[in-house]
Amino acid sequence: MEVKEMNEILSKNRVEDVSWLCSLSESELDMLISLKLLVLQRAKVIGHQELANKFDLKTLRALGFILMEHLKEKVKDLSLFPGSAEPLAFVAGCNLLKCDNDDILTVEELKTCLHIDSKRYYEAAKLSLLLLFGF
Repeated sequence: MEVKEMNEILSKNRVEDVSWLCSLSESELDMLISLKLLVLQRAKVIGHQELANKFDLKTLRALGFILMEHLKEKVKDLSLFPGSAEPLAFVAGCNLLKCDNDDILTVEELKTCLHIDSKRYYEAAKLSLLLLFGF
C-alpha cells in the first residue's frame, strides 16, 4: 500500500478504529468485508448508493460488535448443554468484541501494520482494506 493511500485511510478514520481493524484475524476481516459487500449490493439494488458511502469503518465496527454480542448470547444458552464449552471460548477470544482502547497503536505502528498486511496478501488485502475503509 502506498504512503498516499495510508495517509488517506488514517485521515478519514479514527486511529482507534484502524488500530482495532489491524488486530482482527483473517476470518473476522472476511466477515466485515462480507457485511460491507452486502451493504454495497443492497444500496445499489434499492437505488440509494449514498447510503453505502455512509457505512464507514466506525459503523462497520459497531455492527460487528452488535452481531458478535448477539452470537455470544446465543452461545451462552448452548453452554448449558454438556460438551459445548468450545463455542463460548471461541466467542471470548474474538477481537470483534474488543471495545476498549487499551491496545491502540501509534500512527507509525499503524502505517507499518497496513504496509505489512498489504505485502502479505498483496492485491486481495489491498482491495479488502480499501473496501473496508470506504474507497
